[in-house]
Parts: sequence; C-alpha cells; structure tokens
Amino acid sequence: MIKKCNRIEEGFLIATLVLMVALIFGQVIGRYIFQNAPSWTEEAARYIHIFQVWIGAGYAVKLREHIKVSAFIDLFHGMTRKVLDMVALIIWFLMVLLVAIFGTELVMTTLQYGQVAPATQIPFWLPYLAVPLGALSMMIRLILQMIEIIKKDYDKPGEAAS
Repeated sequence: MIKKCNRIEEGFLIATLVLMVALIFGQVIGRYIFQNAPSWTEEAARYIHIFQVWIGAGYAVKLREHIKVSAFIDLFHGMTRKVLDMVALIIWFLMVLLVAIFGTELVMTTLQYGQVAPATQIPFWLPYLAVPLGALSMMIRLILQMIEIIKKDYDKPGEAAS
C-alpha cells in the first residue's frame, strides 16, 4: 500500500512539474512573441507549485532529504543516539501536526467564504488543501521513521538513523 502511494506521489510530482513548465513556457511565449498572454496560466502555475512544495515536502521526508544539522547528534552512539533521534522526530511530528490542524482550519474557513481565484475561478480552498495534505504525508513518513528507530540496534556501527 505504501509503495503504491509512493508511486502515485512520484507520478503526481513529475506530472505537475511538466504541466507547470508547459504553462510558464506558454506564458513566456505569449508575453514576448504575441504580446498577449492568458492570465490564467500564471495563476494555475502558482497553484500547481504550491501543491508541488507541500506534497514534495512529504516525499522529501521519505527520502530523508530535509535539511538537518547533524554535527551535534553525530557525537553520540548507542541508546543516547537512539533517544536523541526519537526526540527530534517527535518534535518535528508535533510541529507538522500543528501545521495540519491550522491548515485544515484555513481550508474550512476558506470553503465557508466561497472565494474564487480571479483568473482561473478555482475555489481558494483548493490550493490551500495542499497544506494539510502535505502535512499528513509528512506525519505518516515521520511515524514510519519512528518505527524504524525503535527497531534499529544503535549499538551496531552504522545503524544510526541518517
């Protein structure tokens, strides 16, 4: 199930990147060659980019590609390192949980007002939906990493979380 979700996520990120590049390319061609570009392409590319950032953030957690400073934590080994890795993930999880809660509140509030984007007429709640979806994706990945930390033997060399 998780592998299938990963494939869907990868496909989404690739497809939206291609779409965003095509929209921006069309905008540039329209603006500089035809002196007239549709305004909806810029707005659509912006909303696609918002989804890419938030969904990509969850994918980056899976790949362990988020920025972290490990100079301090690399000084420790064994159970101390395991506890520090777990505490770091718990703090990160709590922060992302808050983002998910407030992001959901933002989506619900925007949904109530029924506001739409000027050029595309897309309801504003739709681009904002990327925030709780991305946060949920990150939370799932962080829980999986916590499970890995619990299972790992940090007393063996090279077993510390990376």
